[in-house]
Parts: sequence; structure tokens; C-alpha cells
Amino acid sequence: MEPLKHECGVALIRLRRPLEYYHRKYGTYSWALDKLYLLMEKQHNRGQEAAGIGVVKLHSPAGYENIYRERELGKDAIPEIFARVGAAIPADLNTLPGGKVKAFTPFLGELYMGHLRYSTTGRSGMAFAHPVLRRNNWRSRSLLLCGNFNLTNVDEMFDRIVASGQHPRMSSDTNMLLEQLGFALDKENKRLYRQYRDELQDPVLARTIEDRLDLGAMLAKEAPEWDGGFVMCGATGSGSMFALRDPHGIRPAFYYIDDEVIVLASERPVIQTAFNVPLEEVHELGAGKALLIDNTGDYEIKQILPEERNEACSFERIYFSRGSDADIYRERKALGAALAEPVLRAVDYDFDHTVFSFIPNTAEVAFLGLEQQLMARLDEIKLDEISAAIAAGDAGRDRLEKILRRHLRVEKSVIKDVKMRTFIAEGDSRDDMAAHVYDVTYNSITGGRDSLVVIDDSIVRGTTLRQSILRMIDRLNPRRIIVLSSSPQVRYPDYYGIDMSSMDQFIAFHAAIKLLVDAGRRDIIDQTYLACHAQRHVPAGERVNCVKRIYEPFTDEEISDAIAAMLTEGSTIKAEVKIIYQTLDDMHKAIPGHPGDWYFSGDYPTPGGIRHVNEAFIAFFDKTFGSPMRRKPFYSEPFTAES
Repeated sequence: MEPLKHECGVALIRLRRPLEYYHRKYGTYSWALDKLYLLMEKQHNRGQEAAGIGVVKLHSPAGYENIYRERELGKDAIPEIFARVGAAIPADLNTLPGGKVKAFTPFLGELYMGHLRYSTTGRSGMAFAHPVLRRNNWRSRSLLLCGNFNLTNVDEMFDRIVASGQHPRMSSDTNMLLEQLGFALDKENKRLYRQYRDELQDPVLARTIEDRLDLGAMLAKEAPEWDGGFVMCGATGSGSMFALRDPHGIRPAFYYIDDEVIVLASERPVIQTAFNVPLEEVHELGAGKALLIDNTGDYEIKQILPEERNEACSFERIYFSRGSDADIYRERKALGAALAEPVLRAVDYDFDHTVFSFIPNTAEVAFLGLEQQLMARLDEIKLDEISAAIAAGDAGRDRLEKILRRHLRVEKSVIKDVKMRTFIAEGDSRDDMAAHVYDVTYNSITGGRDSLVVIDDSIVRGTTLRQSILRMIDRLNPRRIIVLSSSPQVRYPDYYGIDMSSMDQFIAFHAAIKLLVDAGRRDIIDQTYLACHAQRHVPAGERVNCVKRIYEPFTDEEISDAIAAMLTEGSTIKAEVKIIYQTLDDMHKAIPGHPGDWYFSGDYPTPGGIRHVNEAFIAFFDKTFGSPMRRKPFYSEPFTAES
């Protein structure tokens, strides 16, 4: 309902046969390029801010390019990139001799890298688009780099690089990694040069260095410094390649290998679709492990970083990844099913006067799970009624027919309309235009009598609910509107790749603050601020999330009720509005393999996340009313979600 910018997508392809092989078998030299396009388009959901590809040719003669890169900004970046790439490839490609294709044709090589980007740091533009490239005349020192990551200790990395004598041009995490790994690659080259310089001469010496590069050892030395969630991917100009996953498994990565190709991507079903392979042949890259590929196409899976507590991202399963993954599909249905009993309690088990629907389009799978569980529950109720009727001697045809005819009322009451542009930029007029992004199916409920239940995958900011959906639904004149969220309350920022980095993005946080203010508990807000400040002087491994105390005085239901009140405050909505969130316990039962829940629980997996959440509260506090020494009344104006 409220699209979140989130973690990026990666795609790697390493051919294990000569280009001529793919031409003979598949009828085209561009087989891998076509597959890269598929992998990227099938992951388009993971990044619409920018995209880029990189290709390494292993047989390009001296004087000709051996690394090709193309990047573009905007939601149409993928087709624009591949259109330019296609224009650079000769139209008569498949009639050319294989040797000429291998040596001279641009963008046709043995190593392919694709990236889709969403900014999670607020930094945009071509300078931040992946893959990034460090060029060198020695192929073994050239480096292409891309990743799905966000590091929480960029400042410390910057200081270390500067202390080594370097002069970085930018301080982004991408640039820091390129400089760090590029410098490490230089050292690896020098190590091999010193080892073989007395027994070999160039160009044999250079080729030997290319053959003996130990990217695993290089990563084992450099990666322990990285605090955050990541899948880091790199390729050298000499044909070595790697993909490394963070030790908590926060960000996802899957791979497929056969005798023709090695593939890695951020999502499993895109590999299944692009290469037409069964689920069991696509494997998840383990936490802290690297897929290492040498310049001959041989590979190994190696534990680079010690595997730590599993913190695989649960939001990935709830919202971000494609629902075509078999496990994710099952999990999202389980999330919906878990909400059946809470919503039945909210409507007093009144099936006859309750209509169930969903907010398109991402909540549809959770709705299927909810629907199936509600139908099963209704069947149980009907069986109980039949048993009671038999026991009472009232089991005639009319009575049984009345019981059996009871059914679950399911309607598509909410419709996602065409994407509308709000040309009018003034407040109320803009809100009125935004309200029409969604529409309703009129007469799908009985006005004044029915409750309408709608399920969404997440309610983070509440903006779309307030500006559009609730106002639209109220036109149906329901007695009550109940909005279900298949995810728990998002209470804390994310610092591992999702674009949720400030406290005031979350309506749950605003609701808790308002409850404290209304209850006269401003002291808790002040104490939290001072505690967050004190954490600045605590060693990294001993830090705690002080922001948790903001929520401690209240139950989940109290915060949900406060959210509902805030969403309807000052509006013309006539229906009673209730919000029901998934519980943490039920979420973990539905998604047992992905327990990472820091945005819900505040339990960050790394010290960097804890440091950042405390700093986020300090920033919120200072922005809201300045220094605590001023003692300005907190929220001196009436509090709203936009405050």
C-alpha cells in the first residue's frame, strides 16, 4: 500500500564454456546477455532508481577494451541499457566467425554482472549507480563491484582509509568498499609478484598472478570490518569473481551451477524462471559464505566470515521479494491465516454482516491465507450448529439448509486505480487528488449494516490509508472499517538496506509519543533522549537500544488504537475504524527461517544498528523542539501524524 524503497538486486553470470558453444547450442552468441536481461527484469521490484551492467571479456587483445559497463538512472533504466548494448553489437553477429566475436564484439564476454538500485542513504545520481569500476592496465588489478548492502560503519572505514595515506574522493559506503577492496587487490597482486618475480618473466609473470589470485583470502582479511547487511559482488578484469553474504544472512542470495554456467541472484524464482531449473537445484548462499570463481570458471563455496545468529530479513518475505517463490508464497498465506482469529474477535464472529477484502496488489496472497482460514473456521462453526440442532431435535431440512448456506462474504471492494499524477501541489487539493489513487466497488457491501475488513501487507507511515483508502472505503457507508496488517508494527528504522532510516517515518512511533504526551509522561521522552546521548560513550559491543522505552508503557493494542485515532483525526470519516497488526509471535511462526525483526522489535543484529537507532531518536528529538535545556513544551500544538 505504501511502496517502500528497499534493498537492491544483484545478478551474476559466469560462462563455463567458450562463446562458440552457446552459439552452437542456443543459436546465439548473446545467450548470457539475454539471461542477464531476464534476471534483471524479473527483479525489477528490487530497484527502480538506477540499474547497471558490467561485462568482462577474457580474450580481448591488447589495445581493445576488456571491461564494458553501462548504467542508467530511472525506472526505465533496464530497457534503456539493453537497447544501447544491443545497438553496440553488430546486427550480423551470429554470422561472424567465433574468434572475431570472442575478441572484438562489445558486451559479449565470459563474466556478467547486473545491478538494480534503490537509494537507502538519500544519495542519488550516476556516481552512486552500480557497478562501480576501478580500472588498471593490469587486468588482475581492475575491479567491478556491485552489491545489495548498507554498511553502518562507513565513518570508521573512511577514517581508516585516510589513515593509510589514501585520499578518497567520496565518503559513500560504495566508494569506501571500492577503495578498500581495490587497495586489497593491489596488495594481493604485489604478494604474488614478490613470490614469483625471481623465477618468472613478463608476460608469464602477469598471467601467473591472474591465475593465482586468492580472492577468498583477500575477503577474509577485509570483510570483518563491515558492519551491516550485505551481498557483495565483484569481478576482476582477469576473470576472477566473487559474491559474499553477511555473517547474519540479513540480505538474500541464491545460486545455480551446472557445467555451462554459474548464476547468482537476489531471489530464487528469477533463476528458476530465467534458466528453467527446478527449485531444488537453486541453493541459498549461506551466511558468511562466498561463492568464489577463478579465471578458468572453477568455483568453490567457502566460509569467509564466521556464521553468526540467523537474522535473515523477515520484511524480505512479507513484502519485498517476489511472491512466486514457493516458500514465500506459503509464508505469506500463513501470515494472513494468523489474522483470522483476531479479526473474528473484532467482529464478534458475525460472518453474516462482515465483508472481507484486500488492498491490491501485494496483499493478495496474504488475503488467500486469511480467506482459507476463515472458511475453515466457519465450517467448524456450522458443524457445531448442526450438532446442536441434532441434539435439540431441530435438524429438519430447512434448519440444516439455513446453516449450510452460510458463507464467507468476499468482495473486491478496494481497487487500485491507474497511477495518477497530482499536478496540483497545494496541500488540501493535492490530498484530494491523492485520494483517488484507489477506488471502491460500489454496492459491494450493505451500507449502514456491514463491517468491511481489508488486509494490507504493511502499515508503515499510514499516509495512503489516511489520504486515500479510508476516505474511499467510507463512501460505501460501512458500519465499521477494520484494516489488517500482515506485518507487525514497524517501530524502528532499518540500517541494512531498506529505506527506513528516521524515526518520524513510522506512525507507530508517533502514536507511542502521542500516548506519552497525552498521559503526561513527557519524562519518559526526556529520559530516553538523555539515555541515547549517554550511549555515545559506551563501547560498541555494550550498546543498548534506548528507544525501546518509548513503547514499554503500552500494549500493542493500545498503540494500534492510537494509530486508528490519528488516521481519522479531523477527517469526515463516519465509520468506526480499527487497526489490527500481526503479532511478532505469529509472524515468527509463519516465517520460521527468517527471524530478523529489528524494525519490529528493536533487536538489531549488529552494534552499528543500535548506534544508529539511538542517533535517530536524538535527531528526532532535536528537530522537534531543539535542546532539552529550553524546556519547550513537547508538541505544543495538537499532535498529528504529520507533526
